Amino acid sequence: MSTTIFDDLSADDTVLERLHRRLERAADTAGVLDIAYRTVDTPVGPLLLAATHTGLVRVAYEVEDHETVLAQLAEAISPRILHAPARLDAVVEQFDEYFAKRRTTFDVAVDLRLTRGFRRSVIEHLRAIRYGHRESYASVATAVGNPRAVRAVGSACAHNPLPVVIPCHRVVRSDGSTGQYVGGPQAKAALLELEAA
Repeated sequence: MSTTIFDDLSADDTVLERLHRRLERAADTAGVLDIAYRTVDTPVGPLLLAATHTGLVRVAYEVEDHETVLAQLAEAISPRILHAPARLDAVVEQFDEYFAKRRTTFDVAVDLRLTRGFRRSVIEHLRAIRYGHRESYASVATAVGNPRAVRAVGSACAHNPLPVVIPCHRVVRSDGSTGQYVGGPQAKAALLELEAA
């Protein structure tokens, strides 16, 4: 039986995969894996998931450019980042359940260090907006104690580090139109439709 270049590549890929898993485990055990990441395919496109030891720190849409997001995480938190899917297995399972309509809330630890001040207040409020419900930017501004800060609420939603998990897609304009969204208008409409059905 002869081997081809493709057989050799497959064997090399298997060896590299095993070595990467070993590196991942060793880095995690040694405490030098500050941020683990992976991507997950979803009905709203591939999402980048990143987690620290504290919890999920970032969810990013493809339009945000995953490589840029990883570079930003390296600068803001730590350069010790590794593709380490195992740390995010439970999160991926919850995403699968959410998109299959078997989950209405995410029950994962989160790390909110990427948001501060007024934006943090908005992000905390967003967590209270229930599945299938919507709030206007104006009502969120009022709820966080600054009724005139409607635009600032929009900015906070646009900078939500954990879209989908922290449901900024549930914030809409006062006239009921969807408004802007970090993942794009189609993603926002898809999430609202998923939750409305």
